[in-house]
Amino acid sequence: MKKPFFSCGCALILFMIVTPSLAAETSGESPWETFSFNAGLFASRSETDIRFGSGLGVEVNLEDALGMDSDTNVFRVETYWRFTKNRKHRVDLSWFSLKRTASRTITEDITIKPPDDEEILIPAGTEVESKYNMDIYQMTYSYSFIQDDRLDFAGSAGLYIMPISIGLDVTGLVDDQADQSFTAPLPALGLRLDILLAQKWYFRSSTQLFYIEYEDYTGSLVNTRTAVEYNPWTHVGLGLGVDALRMSAQADDNASIPGLDLRGNVDFSYVGIYLYGRVFF
Repeated sequence: MKKPFFSCGCALILFMIVTPSLAAETSGESPWETFSFNAGLFASRSETDIRFGSGLGVEVNLEDALGMDSDTNVFRVETYWRFTKNRKHRVDLSWFSLKRTASRTITEDITIKPPDDEEILIPAGTEVESKYNMDIYQMTYSYSFIQDDRLDFAGSAGLYIMPISIGLDVTGLVDDQADQSFTAPLPALGLRLDILLAQKWYFRSSTQLFYIEYEDYTGSLVNTRTAVEYNPWTHVGLGLGVDALRMSAQADDNASIPGLDLRGNVDFSYVGIYLYGRVFF
C-alpha cells in the first residue's frame, strides 16, 4: 500500500466520452447547488511509519511492528456553500477522526529517541502499548473557471489541520516519554471537477497537493477524491466515493517552528470508501 492513490485522468476521459450521449433533462436552472451537507460512514485502510528523534531513531511501522489495526470505520461530515450569486465561489469544510490503539509483544528490538532525551532500546519480547490519534480538518476555497449546465471546473486553495497524538508505553521502561502531540497545518493547492452525467446523477473529483521545506522541517501532502452522487429526491441524495491521502512530516532536533513538537518523522497514508447521505438546496 505504498502508493494508495487513484488517478482521475482515465476516469475523466471516460466520462467525457460517455456523457454526451446521456443528455440531461434540465429545467433551465443551474444544476450546481448553493449549499450541501454530507454525512456518512468512511471505511479506510491506513499505513503509518513513525520515528522518534532524528538520526538515531529507528522507523517503526505501527501496523506491522506494533499490531495496530489498519482498518477503521468512522463517522465523517462535509459541507460546502457557493456564496455568490453566480455560484462560482465556493467554500468547503470537512472533518473526521481516526483513533487507534494496540498492544503487542514485539518480535524485534526497537530503538527510539524521545524529544530531548537519550535513546531507549526496547528489546524483543517486550509488550508495547501504542496509540495513534489523528483528526483531519479541511477548509478549501475554490473558484470555477468553467461552469455551464454540464460541467464545473475549478481551481482551489485549502488548508489541512491535523492534530496528531502518537505514543508508546512500556511498563518500567517507557511511560509518557515517547508521547508526542503536534498539529500539522498543511496548505494545499488543487483542482476540482464536477460533471452532470444525467438527470440526478453527478460525478465529482478533486486533487490537492502540498510540499514545503523550511529550516529543519519538511512536509508534503497528496489527496485525491472521486465520487458518484444520485439525487432521487428534491433536496436529498446519496453518494459513494473513494478518498486517498498521503501525508509526510519530518522535523529534526533543531527545528524551531512554533506549535510543532515533533522530533522525528511521520509518514501516514490511507485509502477508503465514503458512503454518505446529503441534504442540499
